Amino acid sequence: MIPNMLQGLAKLRDDSVKRRRISSHSPQHTNFDFLAIKRKERVIFAEIEGAGCITHLWCTFENVDPQYLRKLVLRVYWDGEQNPSIEVPIGDFFGMGHAQHKNYWSLPLSMSPENGQGFNCWWSMPFGKSARFELDNQTKYSTVFYFYVDYEEYERLEDDYGRFHACWNRVNPCQGSSDERMNNEDFHHHFRNEDFSKNYVLMEAEGKGHYVGCNLNIHNLREQKDDHDDWPGEGDDMMFIDGDDNQTIFGTGTEDYFGTAWSPSEEFSTPFYGIILGGGKYHSGKITYYRYHIMDPVYFTKSIKVTIEHGHANCRSDDYSSTAYWYQTEPHKPFTPLPSVEERLPRSEPKEIPWDN
Repeated sequence: MIPNMLQGLAKLRDDSVKRRRISSHSPQHTNFDFLAIKRKERVIFAEIEGAGCITHLWCTFENVDPQYLRKLVLRVYWDGEQNPSIEVPIGDFFGMGHAQHKNYWSLPLSMSPENGQGFNCWWSMPFGKSARFELDNQTKYSTVFYFYVDYEEYERLEDDYGRFHACWNRVNPCQGSSDERMNNEDFHHHFRNEDFSKNYVLMEAEGKGHYVGCNLNIHNLREQKDDHDDWPGEGDDMMFIDGDDNQTIFGTGTEDYFGTAWSPSEEFSTPFYGIILGGGKYHSGKITYYRYHIMDPVYFTKSIKVTIEHGHANCRSDDYSSTAYWYQTEPHKPFTPLPSVEERLPRSEPKEIPWDN
């Protein structure tokens, strides 16, 4: 029923499948095609009854708050559930943290010109009975909101589709190890991770489903030593599946999980992985990576916990935030409550070191 990209385009659909859209189009057909959301107001901007599948989201905003991308929160509910299956600051949901927007593209998510202010999502989001989209304006200013919610309408949804989920997390700062009397080389290789309990958690779920990826934002907080690269990576990804040690997946380092190599700082985009922000000289400042498991979902039957070390053996004490995406059966385990606005705001210091410094 849900087409598989190019492979499914030639297949003619059943007459019962209808293409629909909810948008901010002006009912009077003027050019004021937006929804005005007052300060501190939470609105339902799309509500659908019956079975279907969200195929595309597009939106853009006008808000004078420079950090509005962390203060606007997207919540989505499937099939009349009480707890949202998506609860993420709006900028982070579309793939980039730090309350920033920038031109980049991946297969499921993109930020498009002008200057990354056109937000697009192509994650497939099926539902059996209903869908409800909310935007929570937690800024002190009114927000002008332009949007499309494109979807297909079905007579019924087949039983073997999971529901799309997305959650946000932040640890600011992570609790690392002391680097007193240690040079850079020793600090990044000396420690051992004994029990994995201090790993940064990207997502945790109970039920049956598959993990399909994340974006990870790092703000390097370590004071630079000896004019050497202060690479905040080397953290191994670790995925604990169904409580079974034989199904635990271990990686070999941050850059390796995100499909790159050798402490990268070059910015680039691909359909499934990339670096949106590479940081400044010595890997200073803010960094954003993404990795989407579209060709290689990670399946779980009972539970999953996706983690990554913050530096080798969790030695680093940087500011980490992330958005994780997955499909699963309902009901889902309720998310940890989203932190307050103040706790979500990005740091302004330390600044990145310019490359020409």
